[in-house]
Amino acid sequence: MSLAAARPRPAVLPAAVLFDMDGLLIDTEPIWFEVETQLLTELGASWEHGDHAALVGSSLDVASKFLSKRAGGVMTPAEISDQMLLRMRERFSHGPVLQPGVVALIDELDAAGVPRALVSSSFRILVEAALEGVAPLTFDTVVVGDEVSNSKPHPEPYLLGARKLGVDPADCIAFEDSPSGAESATAAGCFVVAVPSVAPITPNDRRVVVPSIAGIDLEFLRSLFE
Repeated sequence: MSLAAARPRPAVLPAAVLFDMDGLLIDTEPIWFEVETQLLTELGASWEHGDHAALVGSSLDVASKFLSKRAGGVMTPAEISDQMLLRMRERFSHGPVLQPGVVALIDELDAAGVPRALVSSSFRILVEAALEGVAPLTFDTVVVGDEVSNSKPHPEPYLLGARKLGVDPADCIAFEDSPSGAESATAAGCFVVAVPSVAPITPNDRRVVVPSIAGIDLEFLRSLFE
């Protein structure tokens, strides 16, 4: 039985809003690029913005394998992963920067009683560090990269986020900044609001592309279902 058949559709949509983290809620992409560049330079390899752009939205496992190969195998993917987590967590401890419009939108969702989830490809250790840095901003539930079998662009992360909230993904809006994240949310059945950070994202019938979260309000989100 499908979720849609299992529960009645809410009278007012969206039933929930699902947010990506890196690059969407928090301006982390420059930090990731800085850490990647520093690590590859130490290993005697080069790293450019185009290399980073190819990894935006990818899981840590995918990124670590890519970096290990670029470094000529001097460090294993597991060693690369450990170093990335260590360095990123240290930088998050200084308080990550929220993107413009995030606080205003979440305050409005709070006031209207609209549930929200954080659906991230980052591992729990980084997500928890980031959430500590942006407190008191909170989420009703969180999905992290090391609790799913299939990372974005597979739909599993967003399907899990909707399931944790007890809603049909087709009744949800997902905010994403990467092509792989947008594909993940689309494949899960969500309506996607894409805010590209590094790589362009193509709109479709259930995906709009906007330049920023700033100015996005609940009235606009509800209009997407009309």
